[in-house]
Amino acid sequence: MSDREPGAGRIGLLAEGTSFGEWTAPAQKKVRETQTTDRVSFLYPQVLYFKMSWPDSTVPRPPAPRPASQSASESTASPSLLDSLPQELANLTHLLYWPLTPGDEGDFLASTSPQASTYHLRGPAQTSYALRGSLEAILIARDHRGRPKTHGGDLFRAQLLGPDLKAGLPGDVQDLENGTYLLSFPLLWAGKAQVQVRLIHSSEAVGVLRRIWTEKRATVDFMGYFRGPTGTEETVICNVDPQSTGTRGPTCQYRDVDSGELWFCARPSTLPCSSLVGHSSGRYLKVTTPRDEALLSWKVTDIELPQGISPIQVRMAAPGNSSLALSPRPPCHPGLPATKPSGFYHQEVWHSLSCSSRSFPTVDSILGCLAGHVVHMMGDSTLRQWWEYLRDKVPSLKPMDLHATYQTGPLMAVETTRNIVLHWRAHSWPLRSARTPVASLHSVARELGGLAGGPHTVVVLGLGAHFTTFPPSIFARWLAGIRAAVAALLAREPGTLVVIKLANTGYKSVYGSDWFTLQVNRLLQAAFADLHVAFVDAWEMTSSLAVPDNIHPGRLIVGNEVDLLLSFVCPT
Repeated sequence: MSDREPGAGRIGLLAEGTSFGEWTAPAQKKVRETQTTDRVSFLYPQVLYFKMSWPDSTVPRPPAPRPASQSASESTASPSLLDSLPQELANLTHLLYWPLTPGDEGDFLASTSPQASTYHLRGPAQTSYALRGSLEAILIARDHRGRPKTHGGDLFRAQLLGPDLKAGLPGDVQDLENGTYLLSFPLLWAGKAQVQVRLIHSSEAVGVLRRIWTEKRATVDFMGYFRGPTGTEETVICNVDPQSTGTRGPTCQYRDVDSGELWFCARPSTLPCSSLVGHSSGRYLKVTTPRDEALLSWKVTDIELPQGISPIQVRMAAPGNSSLALSPRPPCHPGLPATKPSGFYHQEVWHSLSCSSRSFPTVDSILGCLAGHVVHMMGDSTLRQWWEYLRDKVPSLKPMDLHATYQTGPLMAVETTRNIVLHWRAHSWPLRSARTPVASLHSVARELGGLAGGPHTVVVLGLGAHFTTFPPSIFARWLAGIRAAVAALLAREPGTLVVIKLANTGYKSVYGSDWFTLQVNRLLQAAFADLHVAFVDAWEMTSSLAVPDNIHPGRLIVGNEVDLLLSFVCPT
């Protein structure tokens, strides 16, 4: 696919200047103006606040008309957070709350040590434990000198594992904010079970991540490729705001007419802003100090704590009863209330606790489920893994060569005898990728706006992994446009199935830590909570087994994620 002028990609060029047009979620496509703002994320003494609100009604409605905002050139004042976020995002406080880390600046030995921290049973040990019961433990965080911590904020991950049964579930970790943590595990299978706890990040490392996330405009940049009519090319830096384009001179400002998303590039010296034809990843920026790097070192990141509880035996209530604690559950459908945990593995099969999830082990079972459906997947490469799994699992699902950049798509596979079409494409900016034509980068809101929808249409959104390198306000504002497009789609065709894949575990660096992903998932769940959509909790599905974290999980996990998707497509 050849590069094309951005006009063909429906990207609206706003201005060639240095003013910062702040993003707002569009309520109608014809709103072109932008509102000048400065940064919008900040910390109160104890809470990272986002003022957000989602409509009270659970009935999807198209967005109401909104008056045009002021021109980008009319204001340069720094607004409050409430003023700078869209109307749809007001009134949701404490969403991203995390305890602050006091004192001990520069003292690495005062940070939480995975080797010195311990956990033990909350009550006396038992010979065996009843199926459907629970297990509780107390974790005491200690620093590298062995002293108990007196504040919370550590990111621990607790699991209950059954290695012999290929079983596992995520434990609940309650931060008591005094250096101790309450660990809780439901007992959902009969047999042997073992508690495992890992320190993902110390509270001090989380403090570093939070500071960078909220104070830095961006921790990566991107390349924009401009081409003139004679073939002359220029390459410049692009990013989510003009201050992050690496120039103090004029910038090119682009606005997607469907979503309102803004993008900025340093202005080329000889070519016009309208000649932008290509996009790619740029650099990972240096944003840490030596102290930061010590706190985020692999020596103290994602480390298992010393074993504190001996393996336990879980017994069935009576011989001949089921070995799994699965209560009657409704068929999988959108709008189900969330459960904690969302499910568990047994014999390498994920069992949802919110609905009666199914397995689709054979090619015929998958084809029978997807027959007559068009599936639109939009998002990052972890969602592309679902497309690849189905392509590889079903031999008759044939990929079509669209002459596109594979990393960004669009990709398409078809099964003509069963009338199945499977699409995947990456979301638009900000996207870390190889060089790809700008015309191929469609916003998610644009794609959703072009769908008629209906009972044979399945939409899957996998969002978040590419937003951990920007302040949370960037993702919140980006989500607002997508949420409005989802609401409009469901309003015109309520029979459309929309599935939200939460971001999974994997990253452990300052550019993409699990702590960032946890906050991104909070925003995702809040954004779509009152819409008639389904969720696939990839966060828990990738953190419930004794396998190494990988941003691109293995076939076992991906297959279970796809099975859960198909359970919503074919609930019975």
